[in-house]
Amino acid sequence: MAEVIYKDASRVYPGNPPVRAVDKVNITIADGEFLVLVGPSGSGKSTALRMLAGLEDVNEGQIIIGGRDVTHVPPKNRDIAMVFQSYALYPHMTVAENMGFALKLRGVNKEEIGRKVKEAAGLLDLERYLDRKPKALSGGQRQRVAMGRAIVREPSVFLMDEPLSNLDAKLRVETRANIAELQARLGTTTVYVTHDQVEAMTMGHRVAVLKDGILQQVDTPRTLYDRPANVFVAGFMGSPAMNLLTAPLTPEGAKLGETVVPLPRELLSEASSKGLSEVTFGVRPENLILASEGIPVTVDLVEELGADSFIHGHGPDGKRLVIRADARISLTAGSTIRATVPDSEHIHLFDPTTGLRLASSGAVPADSSGAATLTK
Repeated sequence: MAEVIYKDASRVYPGNPPVRAVDKVNITIADGEFLVLVGPSGSGKSTALRMLAGLEDVNEGQIIIGGRDVTHVPPKNRDIAMVFQSYALYPHMTVAENMGFALKLRGVNKEEIGRKVKEAAGLLDLERYLDRKPKALSGGQRQRVAMGRAIVREPSVFLMDEPLSNLDAKLRVETRANIAELQARLGTTTVYVTHDQVEAMTMGHRVAVLKDGILQQVDTPRTLYDRPANVFVAGFMGSPAMNLLTAPLTPEGAKLGETVVPLPRELLSEASSKGLSEVTFGVRPENLILASEGIPVTVDLVEELGADSFIHGHGPDGKRLVIRADARISLTAGSTIRATVPDSEHIHLFDPTTGLRLASSGAVPADSSGAATLTK
């Protein structure tokens, strides 16, 4: 096990102008921590992982594993094990042979290989499949074999690059729970890449959000959800995403259509000190409630999900708006409803120019052990 540090780490591809796929990223990953790198396609998350693995050059800055600078150390000497999106199993080998192959190449004796393979198979519920070939396994079983191959090496750091992407929805939920449980039992430092923010929120001790190669925020899942550092994080983390509307400011609050949503005095004072005449107003779907008065919403679609319904519509400025409501609500497309925010702690305000959060807005989460890192 080991602490991992990205220190001003950058990956720059040649071009005119050069492309900064990862731009001066700073993250310290504690020994035994499960950190998730998340972001949309092209955000630099997989590149950042490959830099840690030694599969991509680090053009600026450093990568440190267990106190050792490995920036220019070959992958085989970094004491890491990687699990890829593709299982990359040898089709002519059995499960046991696949799991023990890296140890065989190292010259480990057969008895030791057998012991380690058996231990890993027990952790992954693969004992009954050790004599099978990969073609006789399901997708989930093949992924567990790929994980077992990494586990037997007993590395300092596990690296996982979207390992669940090839699984169906039900198996993904099952397997992500298994991975999180396994990491907790092994206590090995783990860096996990995904584009799925639900996966990130449910698995990671902390989550690092990237966009265009720049680290937007790194914090606990709860803090990311309750106090997003900027508009991008607010809109990316959470499903459905946070509602974000443009709202002019009045002496009383934020004006949405003809409705003024009252804001706390300290929040209005902060906006005034920044010279803002309008803000980006954010509220999550579950914090909007239907009311006789409030923000007008034109209904576009009602999405029924069993226990809940999501009302999809558009607000006064024409922007998309989603409200979480009772499952039995009956509405038709084109109808107009009204919604209100009963608690100002659930209102998030952002500077419309920089996209950065106004510090006085939003609830202060009970779990705020991580430290936010804002964009430049």
